[in-house]
Amino acid sequence: MNERALVLVVDDDASLRETLSLLVGGLGHEVITAGDVPSALTEAARCDFDLVLTDLRMPGGSGLELVAELHAASPSLPILVLTAYGSIQTAVEAMQLGAIDYVTKPFDNADLTMRIRRALERERMRIENDYLRAATRQGVGFGAILGRSPVIQEVYDLVERVAATDAAVLITGETGTGKELVAREIHRRSSRASKLLVPVHIASIPSELLESELFGHEKGAFTGATASCPGLFEVADGGTLLLDEIGEAPMHLQPKLLRVLQDGVVRRVGGTRERRVDVRLVSATNRDLKALIEENVFRADLYYRLNVIEIRVPPLRDRVADILPLTAHFVDEFAGRLGRGPMSVSSQALRLLEAYDWPGNVRELRNAVERAVVLAHTKVLEASLFDFGSAIEPGAANVNPEAVPEAEDAAVSLSDMVSQFERDTIFAALARTGGVKRHAAELLGLNERTFWYKLRKYGGS
Repeated sequence: MNERALVLVVDDDASLRETLSLLVGGLGHEVITAGDVPSALTEAARCDFDLVLTDLRMPGGSGLELVAELHAASPSLPILVLTAYGSIQTAVEAMQLGAIDYVTKPFDNADLTMRIRRALERERMRIENDYLRAATRQGVGFGAILGRSPVIQEVYDLVERVAATDAAVLITGETGTGKELVAREIHRRSSRASKLLVPVHIASIPSELLESELFGHEKGAFTGATASCPGLFEVADGGTLLLDEIGEAPMHLQPKLLRVLQDGVVRRVGGTRERRVDVRLVSATNRDLKALIEENVFRADLYYRLNVIEIRVPPLRDRVADILPLTAHFVDEFAGRLGRGPMSVSSQALRLLEAYDWPGNVRELRNAVERAVVLAHTKVLEASLFDFGSAIEPGAANVNPEAVPEAEDAAVSLSDMVSQFERDTIFAALARTGGVKRHAAELLGLNERTFWYKLRKYGGS
């Protein structure tokens, strides 16, 4: 749903059509007019309208008949009825047939403006809610970047700097490093945070459907297109679109992506009308795009448009200091989910985790911890539960036996691990903000009262 909507105005009074066109156009929307019911139905078959304003008494059929036919063809289309016969009976009948609101003539401009905005906002919310429900069914998750290593701190710094801009960002890194979490953090810290972040996993969508998924399609554009449908660029309007696995984008689609970046317009499959979108584009890949350019399977001009700013997410083997807080987080997550209560990790198990090479990165660590929590018979996760030879991904050869000490009786308390990580993070935020506590609280996403409480808890002032 675009901020600039396409509105159909239907009235047999030419002067009133002109008045309504000026009012709607003054709100920044595009207007098409019709003077009777047959003309209105012809326009509705030709265009995908975001809102219809219609009179109730016209030649060639009544406004009620028009409401019924429009609603039958597109049940989600907002229809606002204008009538000089503002009886409750007429209004109720119009609403029963599919209208969402009615206004009596002569109308007040301010009141009609408010109703138009409310109708369009309702439609936008419907589209966004449909997307969110679909995302929930597909398991789209939310999370935070965790870690205190110098390399992940560099990622934090870049995220903080680029979030305040609308520059295109390319996030690179191996599979499982958390590239989508970085994209979500950029969106969360941006001025677009109140709008949607829409992730598109390019490799998971058949190439023949990808164009329709991104740009939408008009009714009848292809077999099975029984209704017009907005694409994900339109759904993300005002927010952020994440193109994950951008290196898998087919060549025929790349010029169209480039055009959106250059001109900010999309055209639905089977359509002729260009729709302006305001989208912040973030891309992610685990492939070497420069090598793909050399192989002539990725356009150089698209690469340079996408790669205004690059954020490289380091592999887990380069951020060993983060294994402990990540493990603590995952143990807490899965123990809570399974109702196991507080759990801890033995010192030997932690040393084993820190010695492993983690070819599957953070995703593999998360899977390994989940497996250990499920299989554990006690509240302590022992090293034997992390069987890299038979668990999630092969990689026993990646463990350095000399790096794993002899077994110790002590276990590291999960709460102690979390507290230590929280303390280190708070003081690191203070260091990054030059000791300005208000800025440190903002950096951590805490209100000042909570930040002061935690600071005093860990001996700060």
